[in-house]
Amino acid sequence: MAIAKIASMLGLLLTHPDEFRILLQFYVFHTPKRDITSQQEHPTSGWDRQTMRRCWDFLDLTSRSFAAVIKELDGDLARTICMYYLVLRGLDTIEDDMTIPDGIKQPLLRSFHEKTVTPGWHFAESGPNEKDRQLLVEYATIVEEVNLLKPEYRQVILDVCNKMQVGMADYAHKAATTGSIYIATVAEYDLYCHYVAGLVGEGLTAIWSASGKEAPWLREELGLANSMGLLLQKTNIIRDFREDAEESRFFWPREIWARYGFNELKELYQKGDIEHATWVQSEMVLDALRHACDSLDYLRLLKNQSVFVFCAIPACMAMATLALCFMNPVMFQRSIKIRKAEAAQLIMRSTNPREVALIFRDYARKIHHKAKPQDPNFLRLSVMCSKIEVWYERNYPSFVVLGQDGITYDPEDKRTAVLKLEEKRTYAKRYPNAVPPREHGEFPWELVTYVGGAFAIVILFSAGLVYTILKLYG
Repeated sequence: MAIAKIASMLGLLLTHPDEFRILLQFYVFHTPKRDITSQQEHPTSGWDRQTMRRCWDFLDLTSRSFAAVIKELDGDLARTICMYYLVLRGLDTIEDDMTIPDGIKQPLLRSFHEKTVTPGWHFAESGPNEKDRQLLVEYATIVEEVNLLKPEYRQVILDVCNKMQVGMADYAHKAATTGSIYIATVAEYDLYCHYVAGLVGEGLTAIWSASGKEAPWLREELGLANSMGLLLQKTNIIRDFREDAEESRFFWPREIWARYGFNELKELYQKGDIEHATWVQSEMVLDALRHACDSLDYLRLLKNQSVFVFCAIPACMAMATLALCFMNPVMFQRSIKIRKAEAAQLIMRSTNPREVALIFRDYARKIHHKAKPQDPNFLRLSVMCSKIEVWYERNYPSFVVLGQDGITYDPEDKRTAVLKLEEKRTYAKRYPNAVPPREHGEFPWELVTYVGGAFAIVILFSAGLVYTILKLYG
């Protein structure tokens, strides 16, 4: 494994030296903020218990992207979110398993929140090819650790699980009894994504507030939390199109792809009509982008740094993935991912709301640059990308420059002149008899005039005095 990694890095050095530099910088300087295995972390991470160590193992096995950021959350949040993730992963595994008959799946799904706190419960009847079946086989370990969580955390997890399992059971039953394998409308698509991801965002927000690391009122921002979840879920659905289609999981709503002349979703890669397929893809990306500004609003409300990073990194990855998928027909042939160097750079940059907003704006510009005028969604895409641009300019104006010397303004930007004029007017209204303050970098002509006048008076007075003395006394 180590030799393969070294060979990969050497190949990257020869073919993409800039990416090699970024990855080298990431591996050298980006060290984990927290080691959950260290002795001092045991009271909050639970690493001293065999059952919790097994849960951390399951997190590494089942999570492709969240494991690292979960482990860096402050205090007992890391362990709590780990258990939250594993409970919902177990529920999702049952829903995704097409080998479980509906008669068994329905009661299993609808009572999953009860089984999650039933000591000793596990499920060993998942299909042999289900990738996360071992999590359910050893689910008794999960149950044991969930019951050790603080009551306020456990209640949030069970409430979200209860809501989510009802939605999943309804969709699974509909597919099993009606023979419909497609989501019909965009509204139904939004509801499905709410059940599988929006509720996750709501639960996370409730946990942030319950921990005391975020404001208590944050848990009331359900709309923003839902949008964060939908942005991530819809991005995954777009990216995983081919993988889901091959396993007969169809999440793209018929309302979108049927209007472009497709009768079955698989025709997007079987029919050979690349132009119309990319138009469908374009509308799916447009639908995901409508959650971008709400996600930025949500991120601005977060105050704890570890919580912010936990939420910001996947959001930035989602924007990068949307830009990669947009107008990219390769996505219909295989699963695509952003390059490791790009992911590493996003991880290093996702540290504050301004930088994250800049990342959103830059990827919106890339999407808009790739948009084609003949695409029926071109105008709406332009408007949506402009909304992200406007959000950034409204909250973090680009002509305001943050430097080591404080805040300065770009002199080339016309807004700087308008701002300075407004500042002078405000100052004049507040202090009508005062001299307006001098702007940074402005030459002090007024001061020079006063000093020069004073020198002139002194010189003239001295000359007059000398002349008078000479005249009187020779």
